[in-house]
Amino acid sequence: MPAKPPEDAGPGKGGAKEDVKGGAKPCPICGKPATDASRPFCSERCRDVDLNRWLSNSYAIPGRKDEDEDAE
Repeated sequence: MPAKPPEDAGPGKGGAKEDVKGGAKPCPICGKPATDASRPFCSERCRDVDLNRWLSNSYAIPGRKDEDEDAE
């Protein structure tokens, strides 16, 4: 069963994370203010840029090598 979102996470209830200055977080791609339609991005373009980075392995989660990989 999926976890329930926090009660204050709905639209218009202040569920968006805020930065230190009290405003909404900026777009992680270009830094412009995020829009409700594309949150956390400012536009569909920035959303697509982020998706392309994930699909092309530009983003990586660091981890250590498994011992099994060394044996091959």
